[in-house]
Amino acid sequence: MAAYIIVDVEITDRARYDEYMKGVPATIASYGGRFLVRGGRAESLEGTWQPKRVVVLEFDSVARAKEWWASEDYLAPKRLRQSASITNMIVVEGVSA
Repeated sequence: MAAYIIVDVEITDRARYDEYMKGVPATIASYGGRFLVRGGRAESLEGTWQPKRVVVLEFDSVARAKEWWASEDYLAPKRLRQSASITNMIVVEGVSA
């Protein structure tokens, strides 16, 4: 079953975050992931959530998504992101066919 990592990012250091964005796509691809949303304009329709930068990643499974997130490949980029932003991130299962 597909899984999605959904991220809301508040960038605090643009230069460092730009560096992160250059290096992370290859790590995602190496775990079979792909971007579905990568920072496009977001508009709140209900509630109080006011996201800053939304990213949605798709993986084959929750296990695969978590493998990527915990991987050695992503360790250095993750630290860079964490030093350049305030992030909320979840993983969620998709619907089964």
